[in-house]
Amino acid sequence: MATLYFEDFELGRVFEFKPKTVTAEEIVAFASEFDPQPMHISESAGQASILGGLSASGWHTSCLLMQMMIEAYVLQAASEGAPGIEDMAWKRPVLAGDTLSGRSKVLAARALRSRPGIGIVNFTHQLENQNGQIVLQSENPIMMRLRPGTEAG
Repeated sequence: MATLYFEDFELGRVFEFKPKTVTAEEIVAFASEFDPQPMHISESAGQASILGGLSASGWHTSCLLMQMMIEAYVLQAASEGAPGIEDMAWKRPVLAGDTLSGRSKVLAARALRSRPGIGIVNFTHQLENQNGQIVLQSENPIMMRLRPGTEAG
């Protein structure tokens, strides 16, 4: 049962993520299936690359963001999914052993006239490594149900 509805996503509200350490095994497993470039599956190839070590694929980092969002608020929300991603930037490599943390922040919210009972909440997301360096920034809208009995205005 949802506990967070559209009305709970006030402008400026922040959802902090639980820290997550990224292991070499996770990096290699993800890359082996989805992005088998040398710097993602071999420590020596990663060291020889401009990334400086075994590094997570940007797509892996994006999936970690999604996992952290799910744990922080999405599973507690009356979410109806997202219509897309407005912006996704991988700012620094995520290396084996890095511990990621971060947050989502509400940028805007509006009820939809075209879909009574649904609103769009726009978020900005940021992940940082253990040194406080930004590794990912993203923005996207998420559709949320309005609290039952609430009419779109």
